[in-house]
Amino acid sequence: MRRLVALFVVAIVGAGLFGVSGISSGVGVNGDRVSGSSLRVELAAISSTPVLQCYLSALSSANYGPGAGGSTVAASAAASWTNLRVEGLAIEQYVHTTLHYQPNAADLALATSSLEGELTQSALANKFTCPGTSAQAIAAMPAEMRGAELQDQAASLYLVSKLNSSIPLTLLSMKTYYVAHALSYDTICVAIALVSPSNVAAFSKAQASGMSVAQLAKKFSLDHSASKGGAYGCYDPSSTSYASVRGAIGATAIDAFPTTPRTVTLSGATYALYVSPISRATTPFVKAEGQVLSDIRNLNATSASTMRQQILYRAAVGVDPAYGRWGLAQSGPMVFAPALPATQDVVPAALSGAAAIYK
Repeated sequence: MRRLVALFVVAIVGAGLFGVSGISSGVGVNGDRVSGSSLRVELAAISSTPVLQCYLSALSSANYGPGAGGSTVAASAAASWTNLRVEGLAIEQYVHTTLHYQPNAADLALATSSLEGELTQSALANKFTCPGTSAQAIAAMPAEMRGAELQDQAASLYLVSKLNSSIPLTLLSMKTYYVAHALSYDTICVAIALVSPSNVAAFSKAQASGMSVAQLAKKFSLDHSASKGGAYGCYDPSSTSYASVRGAIGATAIDAFPTTPRTVTLSGATYALYVSPISRATTPFVKAEGQVLSDIRNLNATSASTMRQQILYRAAVGVDPAYGRWGLAQSGPMVFAPALPATQDVVPAALSGAAAIYK
């Protein structure tokens, strides 16, 4: 949701695109401020608390490990965290001033469970093995940091709920979406043929002559599944490989290899990989529920990302250079890591013209 991009301001670009406010320490967004001392406490807590460091590194795709000095983090990590704080402040202000929203105790409880789920999902997606639970990571945050994160998360959840394009994360809405997209949640059984480059032409010729998937796999495939006619396995939406299998078969017909293979590299050698669905069966909602939830979250995130961009473009933001610089990337405004001095001596360019004359 709110953790999808970042910000950073260098100059005013046009009257309505960027607002810039000066700030001597920390960050400021539309007049609200996170002090430099608060940011230092937050970054120190992240770098010195393994469970918190792990989950936030997975969430932000940034390394929050200790920096070169004591109680420090790398410049890229400081910028990444500043990014999240700026984004959270901007969204919280928007829902408060425009939508007149102030979270209550129930909203904050929901925000807590939502943030726990977001951290857990990020760790799983990035294959992070964190030394504790996401609940323990949130509990390890300093009180001010934890309060700000939950306020920001509650604001993000409320904003998403008000977008016309958002789908509520309720059981009824999920079942409705599942029924409308049932074909996307089939249990898929596939056959494969792993073919060496030297045999691709012969494979294509045999395929054009009408050879079946099983016959092609038995004759040309180098995979151990060849003896079974290429039958490789079945995957339902609860499988961790489901999304990649669904992407691999695309719109391929049942019992038909595609005419154009995928290219894979195994043990340094390149092969052609053909994948065919050999059967598809309806998956009960109870097995597909996790994938349905993931798909709806992704759709909602896309909608939220567009709205977030609009909020950030109009925010007046100031960032202490110690924590990053605010500027415009291709994906929108964001906090960049501060520029660092050269690590080697600078070699002066050759002088020419008047400069050479007066040397």
